[in-house]
Amino acid sequence: MREILGRRRRLLSWRIGRKSDQSPALLGAAMTFATEWRWPVLPGVGIDGQVRNARGTRTSERRDTTARCACPDPECGFPGAHPLDPGLLAATTDERMVRWWWTNRPGAPVLLATGGRAPCAVSLPAPAGARALAALDEAGVRLGPVVATPARVFILVAPYSMEQLGALLYAKDWVPGSLRFHGDGGYVALPPSETGQGQVHWERAPLPGSAAPWVPDVEAVVDAVVDALTRTGVSAPEL
Repeated sequence: MREILGRRRRLLSWRIGRKSDQSPALLGAAMTFATEWRWPVLPGVGIDGQVRNARGTRTSERRDTTARCACPDPECGFPGAHPLDPGLLAATTDERMVRWWWTNRPGAPVLLATGGRAPCAVSLPAPAGARALAALDEAGVRLGPVVATPARVFILVAPYSMEQLGALLYAKDWVPGSLRFHGDGGYVALPPSETGQGQVHWERAPLPGSAAPWVPDVEAVVDAVVDALTRTGVSAPEL
């Protein structure tokens, strides 16, 4: 019974939302993404407010390297950085809905629903991602916004179809197993969200202005990333 009550408390805390120093920034960011850039967003489930991570940003009786997700699953593999209620299909650009969500859940991570008319993403583990970005800069490859957490680097790309992605990968002799694709039905946490894996930030910030940021085609990014990792001898870990 104690465990059931504990889960109910965590769910109640998540549903109500909690005040935080990030609240105005999260609401402002969500409004910019949705209303100015026309990127469909929705709130992530967030992390358990009673658990503290290794960087000391939460109050707790223990210290963990990864904060516990506020969802009911104690083994959640994407703590805080996934939708629960509302579901992913509820992602919207509607100003009133976005304002209502982050008024009631002020500390919720901002999730971009990738695909459709919204940007998709290609991601790598942080060490390999940093080397790939450096190699892409050296090669003069133009990139748009790049999102990062302590664990991964997410390069935003133009929307693509599964057929387009399949043909692209089929043409490659080698693709790192840790290279992930976030397309239709996927999601990516956007700055300044905080998830169980740490703070989300812009590794490459979009240029200021009201227009949606430019993003490159997926072919250009995958070609350049695979070539960069091949030339630099980086074997990205299977993470």
